[in-house]
Amino acid sequence: MSVQARLRARREARRAAAIHDVYSHLYEVYFGGGYLRFHPGNGIVPQDGEPRTSLQRVNEHAWDAGLTRYFNERLGVTLDTRGTYGTAYIGNNPNSSGFIQNPVVAQYAVMLGPTYRFLLHPKYSISGRFLAGGAYGHFSGDLGSFTPTELGLYPDGLSVAVSASVPVEYNFSPAIGLRIAPEYVLTNFGSSIQNSLGFTAGVVVRWGKQ
Repeated sequence: MSVQARLRARREARRAAAIHDVYSHLYEVYFGGGYLRFHPGNGIVPQDGEPRTSLQRVNEHAWDAGLTRYFNERLGVTLDTRGTYGTAYIGNNPNSSGFIQNPVVAQYAVMLGPTYRFLLHPKYSISGRFLAGGAYGHFSGDLGSFTPTELGLYPDGLSVAVSASVPVEYNFSPAIGLRIAPEYVLTNFGSSIQNSLGFTAGVVVRWGKQ
């Protein structure tokens, strides 16, 4: 074996050892916040000859926390919990005579699914994650005597929740990293489909050995 080949083999061995040091942890917990662009309702049912009122999308902020159990350096199963909150703009709704214009809306979700790291580097990684579960939408928090549907919002209730994201992590050490995950979220509040885009971001802590 030539000198160059031996040096190259040593570099590859050191890199493999560094990757194993970071990604051989058994568990990974993450916590932080996020953002979601969410459609809060279909608007009010039109009266005779009146156009349907369509609601604007809401900029929602979120908390997000989860746990991943890894079976090898690449494949794991993630349990994710989150809550998202925003203020809907319903305009001069005729049912409320303009008394309520910016009600607070919130959704809470619990999802489970696989995470797969398809690019590994000692300092960073890129993964794919698919989660599915359920969500609860709370759209009547500050409506007083009005119902959500009277103001064009979805009714309070349960929904399917599906998420597809691409987590990107930067590692400060083998046990601690920073993650951002662009994300697509599907829900079906009010028997309608909501296609939402956003992201989550936060700190990652790893422990245990496989």
